[in-house]
Amino acid sequence: MLDAQAKSINIPLEKIYFPADVTMDLYNKKMKAKTDELKSLGLNYAVFGDIFLEDLKKYRDSKLQEVGITGVYPLWKQDTKTLLREFLALGFKTITVCVNAKLLGEEFVGRIIDEDFINELPDGVDVCGENGEFHTFCYDGPIFKNPIEFEIGEKVLKSYTLNKDDSQNCHTNTKEKVKNYDTSFWYCDLVLKE
Repeated sequence: MLDAQAKSINIPLEKIYFPADVTMDLYNKKMKAKTDELKSLGLNYAVFGDIFLEDLKKYRDSKLQEVGITGVYPLWKQDTKTLLREFLALGFKTITVCVNAKLLGEEFVGRIIDEDFINELPDGVDVCGENGEFHTFCYDGPIFKNPIEFEIGEKVLKSYTLNKDDSQNCHTNTKEKVKNYDTSFWYCDLVLKE
């Protein structure tokens, strides 16, 4: 799906593969190797769609600074409802592929994001999923040569266990944060039509 998306948008794509039980040490090591490589090719900037997660921005910027790359955040601190409505008005189409089971039920995964979706979100859930409430796949819009054709496949609930070495988990090390750490997610397979 990612390959089809990149091809339709006509942008180059490089992937980094991680094991299912990736630790922060391994993640940081692989990302450092890739950013070192990109810097050696003349890359000076990395663009992110983050909107208001200060800790994530700080983490990204600190890791990029190690290799001399500057993070750029064009959506930073913008209103998420305004951003999403503009995104939809421009003709982009997206579907949820993962939802946080603590906040959203199975009925929210595999859903096209539209006004009905926005209106049905529970209070406290950001419309852009900015707090990790959901993740999406964009399959059509004005920058696509053609829409990505797919069928909705299986929906499954997966749960994860925190690493025993807390320094290897991707959260701030506080007892309250760990107690509330989200470990169950609904996933929806998208099957590319040939």
